[in-house]
Amino acid sequence: MLRPASGRVYFNGQDVTGLPSHKIVRLGLGHVPEGRQVFANQSVRDNLLLGAYAYSRDKDGARQIMDRELKRFPVLAERESQLAGTLSGGEQQMLAISRGLMSRPKMLLMDEPSMGLAPLLVKEVAHTVQALNQEGVTILLVEQMAAMALHVAHRAYVIQSGAVRLQGPSASLARNPEVIRAYLGGAAQHTE
Repeated sequence: MLRPASGRVYFNGQDVTGLPSHKIVRLGLGHVPEGRQVFANQSVRDNLLLGAYAYSRDKDGARQIMDRELKRFPVLAERESQLAGTLSGGEQQMLAISRGLMSRPKMLLMDEPSMGLAPLLVKEVAHTVQALNQEGVTILLVEQMAAMALHVAHRAYVIQSGAVRLQGPSASLARNPEVIRAYLGGAAQHTE
């Protein structure tokens, strides 16, 4: 939504710099924002439908995707008519992920999906990220929980003050002494 101060942004070989958000979504780029940002005064169902806005003419397709998302997170199906603002933090995160998937993304940007969640829910988010990737969705995960991120990612980048400091296969970075010392609390950890 913001114009970059410099440079260009490319997605799938196409320059998307300055394109309106709805056009970027139609190209296959989805987003799960930091802090969930659900529409609190709308129902779970309406939040999901808003995620399918770019495909609003395909009502059958939107319903099929919604059914898939309600199966992915059964608690959302139980609360389909409930206002999103009354859900727990973990349920709101499930809703934010499902809303991002309603746009049928080829790539899903996930910004801090574990923020503010209990450890059990962090594990559920990690499993969801892995399952989505196995379903063929490319995920760009921005995450401060380094152990979880390194566990679920194929490739990792350590960014400090806006510059890439380290990069490579996640398993290699998880064994890197500098990463272990600075981001993993002195010992390699796993989030199962």
